[in-house]
Amino acid sequence: MLAGLAWWGAQAVGGLAGRIALAVLTPALAMVIWGLFAAPRARVQLPMAGILAVKAVVFAGATVAVYSTGWHVPAIAFAIVAAVNMTVAAFDRQALVWQERG
Repeated sequence: MLAGLAWWGAQAVGGLAGRIALAVLTPALAMVIWGLFAAPRARVQLPMAGILAVKAVVFAGATVAVYSTGWHVPAIAFAIVAAVNMTVAAFDRQALVWQERG
């Protein structure tokens, strides 16, 4: 995901300074968003729906970024893997909650 965002950033604009800035700042922004809202020890505690929404937005952004660079098959494969991963993780977390209650 981060590599895809960096690749997009390096190709999104024409000037060297802009390419370097976007190649560094785009993945950094994704990391900050993930760390604040979606990480297991996130600073901002969201309900499960909020966490999944943040993850979906970050993964979708990476998918669109990679797709826009012309790497269509890897972008689609990444989107499928990300969707499966999020689904399994959501069920796994829910199972853990049920186990702790019962």
